[in-house]
Formats: sequence, structure tokens, C-alpha cells
Amino acid sequence: MTSWNGWTILQDLSSIDKGNSLIALLKTLIRKYVLTGFLVLIPVFLTGWVLVTLFRITDKALALIPRAYRPETLIGFKIPGLGMVISFLLVFILGAFVANVIGRKLLAAGEKLLEKIPLVRWFYFSSKQLLEAVFTKEGDSFRRVVLIEYPRKGLYSIGFVTGESKGEVDRKVPGPSLTVFIPTTPNPTSGFLYIVPETETIPLSWSVEDAFRMVVSAGVIQPPTANQFPGSSQSAGGPLR
Repeated sequence: MTSWNGWTILQDLSSIDKGNSLIALLKTLIRKYVLTGFLVLIPVFLTGWVLVTLFRITDKALALIPRAYRPETLIGFKIPGLGMVISFLLVFILGAFVANVIGRKLLAAGEKLLEKIPLVRWFYFSSKQLLEAVFTKEGDSFRRVVLIEYPRKGLYSIGFVTGESKGEVDRKVPGPSLTVFIPTTPNPTSGFLYIVPETETIPLSWSVEDAFRMVVSAGVIQPPTANQFPGSSQSAGGPLR
């Protein structure tokens, strides 16, 4: 990180030719120090904004409680962030309840009821499957990063393996194949789904977080092992033909 002290600034000033104009000097300082300041300030600001927004949303959830039973009514003053604590406890209690036998039976009965409602059924089960694929450890969905030679020979795209092809797809595609999600930049929530032969994928040692950072930053943020691209000794599989 750039050192913020007077000696560093003097060194930068002395490195500029005496014939350079004042405008060139200002451009140099702005490019080096103001940009560095923004790179430090913007992530801090965004992190603070997310935390403050989360606090406000969870605190507003307390309005669902009858006024006579709200914490500020019972203790006489308002505690900032109490809504977040209560929301966390409620989610924890719900998870503990669903994890036992009675909770699982009630959940199964509720899901059978939702299956009879067309629009609600699609939204509920689609979101549930997506969350289970991302957050549970039962599979390797979104836990493997690969390269595929796309959109043409010589160009490579970063992809996330979401599973193995099954059913009719597995029977009609020759050899084992994978479902690979190719995200768009800088918005990785949209993208394209491809069915790719497993032998034509190139496994990467990156974590999912590292790959997402690279996608969101349009390649500005490189993972620690970004130098291990196709052609290295760790590449596996062949290119797409």
C-alpha cells in the first residue's frame, strides 16, 4: 500500500522533470494519491452502508410486534441493533425446530400444500434448490471453478460447476458432462448455463470467492494463482471443439 507521508510525496515531486508544467504535476499527484484514497474509501463506505441498511431493516421488523410488547415499551428506551439480534435468534430457533422430527414433518406437510399452488410452487422450490446448492455441503455446486474454451477457440471463460448432468441429458450427451454457469461482468447474478463434457473443462484451484472477485472487478482483481492459466502444468482436460 502507498505510504502516506511527506517524504514519499517529496520523492514523487523530485522525480518529475523541472520542465513539466504545473498541470502535469497535479495530474501525477491526483493519479497516484487521490485514486489510492478512493480505493481505500469506497470499500469502507460500501461496507458501512450495507451494515447500516441491515440494521435499519431489522430494526423496522420490530414494528410487527404489538406496541405493548415491544422492547422499548417494556424497558423504557430503544436499543439500536436489537432488531438484528432478535431476527438472528428467531432464525436460529426456526432452524432448530425444523431440524427435529416434528419440525421436519410440519415442513413436509407445508411443502405438499405449496405444491398445489402453481406460481408459489415454482418460486418456493426454485429458490430453495438454489439456496441448498449454494450453502449446503451435500454437493459441490458453486464450489468448483473451471475454465472452458468459449466463445471461440483461443478465448477462455470462467465458469462455476453447478452439478453433473443427469437423466435424459446424461443419456444423450456422449461421456460424462457438467452443467457450468458462465457469469456476466460486472453483474455475476446473470449469465449463461452450458452443458460441457467434463474432459473439456480446465479445473482451477481458485476459491469461488476469488473467482467472483475477478468477475465483478472485470479482471482488475486477480486471484493469487491467476498465473496458472491454460498451458500450465496444472491444466486438465481438453479444449472445446
